[in-house]
Amino acid sequence: MNPPILKNLAADVLESADALEVITTYVEFPAGMDGPTHTHPGEEFAYIIEGSIYLWVEGRGEIRYVAGDSCKVSTGAVHKVRTDDHNAKLVAFRVHAIGEPERTLVDIDH
Repeated sequence: MNPPILKNLAADVLESADALEVITTYVEFPAGMDGPTHTHPGEEFAYIIEGSIYLWVEGRGEIRYVAGDSCKVSTGAVHKVRTDDHNAKLVAFRVHAIGEPERTLVDIDH
């Protein structure tokens, strides 16, 4: 199975908040993808450009988002993304402390 295509578009310090940065990433998810369970060290926001994704967040369950929708994942929330039989494209914005890893994989059953 093909992995998602991730292209970091920009990363810059937030002038209004010391030691925080925003990373903007363009993502292409292939059809039938079941992504890894992971966390981020800050908040993540996404806007779905094309197709749909299924976002599972621990404690909230799975929600389907379609083109034109936006979603948010809270700091440290365990989550994962999957797609159905169509590709999906989105732009993600992550806000976190400078120098933190963009994501940390988590090994859990759900």
